[in-house]
Amino acid sequence: MHDVNETQTPPKYGVMICGHGSRSKSAVTEFAVLAEKLAPLFPDWPVEYGYLEFATPVIKTGLDALRAKGVTHVLAVPGMLFAAGHAKNDIPSVLNTYAAEHDITIQYGRELAIDLQMLQAAGDRIKSAVDEANATYGAVDIADTCLVVIGRGASDPDANSNVSKICRMLWEGMGFGWAEVGYSGVTFPLVQPCLEHVARLGYKRVVVFPYFLFSGILIDRIYGFTDEVAAHYPDIEFIKASYLNDHPKVIATFADRVREIIDGNNNMNCALCKYRAQVLGFEADVGVAQESHHHHVEGQGISAPGSNVEDCKLCDSFCSGACRLDSDHHHDHGHDHAHDHDHHHDHDHHHGHTHQPYPHAKHPHGPESVRNYKPKSSQESDR
Repeated sequence: MHDVNETQTPPKYGVMICGHGSRSKSAVTEFAVLAEKLAPLFPDWPVEYGYLEFATPVIKTGLDALRAKGVTHVLAVPGMLFAAGHAKNDIPSVLNTYAAEHDITIQYGRELAIDLQMLQAAGDRIKSAVDEANATYGAVDIADTCLVVIGRGASDPDANSNVSKICRMLWEGMGFGWAEVGYSGVTFPLVQPCLEHVARLGYKRVVVFPYFLFSGILIDRIYGFTDEVAAHYPDIEFIKASYLNDHPKVIATFADRVREIIDGNNNMNCALCKYRAQVLGFEADVGVAQESHHHHVEGQGISAPGSNVEDCKLCDSFCSGACRLDSDHHHDHGHDHAHDHDHHHDHDHHHGHTHQPYPHAKHPHGPESVRNYKPKSSQESDR
């Protein structure tokens, strides 16, 4: 009689990086480069990637490629900084459905989260921007400099609060005179109202740092609003730091997240998850079904409508997000997706699913603040 363990075939592992996807060609290219740089860290395992929406390949295509290479056990990680709805709901739903359909084991890792290596990468980006500004415009004491960290913004307060912790760690670690947090969408304050407040604090220099992995419409929005506010405050030096991109410590953190799945240290923070606990103001979200809301835009590609601002009558040099306030585009449902998905749909947005409304959707410093924004062309025509 044979021992069962002696006859079992050992699993063949493969790594799957699950990205969000973007209509920005540069963002998609940068994500692909990240996956390529991660591959050498796992020489014995094939590494594939895919996107939740818009861009190709989609997640299912990446999983198909792993199966074609004989993979029987997939180690999947979200290519995201923090765990909001995409990491907690949409991606797991896609993975669970695929695993059931193809009888394959898929284990899911955690997001990059707050990590010492990620903080070091962020610090490097900020330091490079400050050093370049000192060399170009002259030195400004760090105590006379305000740091502004801009996060993506989500309808999940736990994910949003992580941006505040990142900001505090950078502020205290680098010794800035002051620091503030803003967001590119969904929550508050958005970039423009945040920078307007910062401009009143009296600091000589403001360093705007997007805590983002890749470029795209939202990075353009952050830099665009920074330029708009800077034009109104010529006595203040506004410096635009680079986003994280493929910093070596970001790659190293991704590798750690893959290894954690096997090591057993894969602990996503659930203590303040609005889907599990009655977080103040978000009590109605407890127990919401885990499902993906992105089938309607899966794999549309970077040529999808809204991929360039030239098509937009509401914006000029960058996407302000104004269209999400326009009911003609079916965005009048209480929140903004805020992930390169809020810029002109050419299809009916009522696509067979519902979203929990963001309780502060009408906050004056959130998406509603865009109502007061006028692109340069409109300002010039008013003169």
